[in-house]
Amino acid sequence: MGRILELEHVGFYYGAFRAIDDVSLHMEAGVYGLLGPNGAGKTTLLKIILGFLNPLSGTGQVLGFDISKDRKLMRRHIGYMPESECLIPGMDAVTLTTYLGELSGMPHQEAVKRAHEVLYYVGLEEARYRQVETYSSGMQQRLKLAGALVHDPRLLLLDEPTSGMDPGGRKEMLGLIRNIAESKAMNIIISSHLLPDIEATCEKVIILNKGRVVHQQSVSSAGTQRYNRYELRIKGDADRFIDRLQAMECRVETNDRGLLVVMLSLKHSVMDLFRLAVEEGMQIRHFRQSRTTLTDTFVKAVGADDGN
Repeated sequence: MGRILELEHVGFYYGAFRAIDDVSLHMEAGVYGLLGPNGAGKTTLLKIILGFLNPLSGTGQVLGFDISKDRKLMRRHIGYMPESECLIPGMDAVTLTTYLGELSGMPHQEAVKRAHEVLYYVGLEEARYRQVETYSSGMQQRLKLAGALVHDPRLLLLDEPTSGMDPGGRKEMLGLIRNIAESKAMNIIISSHLLPDIEATCEKVIILNKGRVVHQQSVSSAGTQRYNRYELRIKGDADRFIDRLQAMECRVETNDRGLLVVMLSLKHSVMDLFRLAVEEGMQIRHFRQSRTTLTDTFVKAVGADDGN
C-alpha cells in the first residue's frame, strides 16, 4: 500500500513556542500510536496531517498529497475522530452522520446508506434516531467514530478514542479499532495518553516530547532487549551482591517496590543468579521474570529528552 505519511523537517510555531520542531517522519501502511506528555505537540501534528495547519517550515505528503498545496483534496481521504465535543444538538445520529458524509463529498443518497451501515457497525443501530444530546459519553464516542468512518477513508485519525468511557465501553471501542484495522485494512493513527490502549491496538509507536520525535519502535518490541529481566529480593549484603552482578556485566536497578531489577546478559543463565547467591551466603526470597513495558520505554524516552 506504500507510505501513508512523509514529513521532512516540518516545524510549526505559536509565536516563540515551537509546537513542532524539525519533525521528520515516514509511516508505512499500518496502525500507529502517537504518545507524548501534555504539550508534546500531538494535537498540532494531527492538525498538520489533517491540513488544518500549514507548516511554517519543511515539506510533507499525506497519502501522496502535498500537505501545503492539496489540503482540501487530502481531507476527503482522511477520517477524523476528535477528542473535543463536536456533535450538533438537535440532530439525530443518522442525520448528523449523513451530513458528515456529504461534507466529505458523498452524494446524499450514498451518505444516507453509509450512515445506517456505520451506525450499525459501531453498535448504535437501535439509537440512531435519537437526538445526539441524549447520548451517554460512551455513545457519543461511538457516534464520533461512525462520523469518521462514513466516507470510508484511507487514513483514520483517532484522538483519545476511549475518553469518558467506562471499562466495558473502552474494551468494546478497542475491539472495534482492532476490527477496523484487520477487516477493513485501514491505516490508523491513534493519539492517546493511555499506554494500554496503544499496546492493545497499535503495531508501532511514535513518542513526541517538546515538539520532537524522541522514539519510534514496534509495540511488540517494547520488551525486546539484549538481556533477560528479573525482579529479586535477597536476604544478605545487597551491595556485595550488586557488585558481583555488575562484574558479570549485568545492569542492576531498584524499582519502586524496593526490589532489585537485574538485567541479565544473554550469555548468562538464570541459574547463575542462584549460584552467585549461594557463593555469597545469601538467600533469594523473591524471584520473578519481568519485561520492559511500553511504560518503561515511554518514561526513558521522555526522561532522556528532558535531560534526566
